[in-house]
Amino acid sequence: MKKVLVTYITHSGTTRDVADAIAEEIIKTGCEAQVLELAEVKDSKEFDAVVLGAPMIIGWHRNALNYLKTHKAELAEKPLALFLTAMSLTESPKPDIPGVDLHLDPKLVAPPQKPGRFSFKESFTTLKHYLTPVLKAAPTSLKAVAFFGGRLDMYRLKWYDAVFVMLVVGAKPGEKRNWPDIHAWGASLPALLKLDSK
Repeated sequence: MKKVLVTYITHSGTTRDVADAIAEEIIKTGCEAQVLELAEVKDSKEFDAVVLGAPMIIGWHRNALNYLKTHKAELAEKPLALFLTAMSLTESPKPDIPGVDLHLDPKLVAPPQKPGRFSFKESFTTLKHYLTPVLKAAPTSLKAVAFFGGRLDMYRLKWYDAVFVMLVVGAKPGEKRNWPDIHAWGASLPALLKLDSK
């Protein structure tokens, strides 16, 4: 039985809930899945694949990016999937990432207010802005990236994160998780990670 590590970083439990839902679907496909907060992960050697999720605040969570960079060699030995939770994603051209399945929650994506032109706030929520540092840090074993809606509770954020989210990005507090979409992506992961063919 293939064993998948589903690890996450969370501010208020939102990303942990998404990780739990993804692991639940992986288990239904006949694989084993273990959910751990990223700080609890010692190494990934015992796992056949890794799924890592974290929220977008001022870019993808710093600790998630650092983990990709510092464990790049170890992660390169097994298929990797990433998921990012956000409150807004401005519609923009999908980058061509050879060998990587890019999934966008259709309920999260919104067109720019002015067609073909991004406002200052919208420029912080484009795929290019979100993905560039993630792809730079990720190993060549990356097979899938997903963007999901999150949940925003301002009172749980550090003051500077809350200021950035409110004034720069313009995100509003609330719930944007699309559970059917999250569950469907989780169910598709063993195939995307080619665990069914090993």
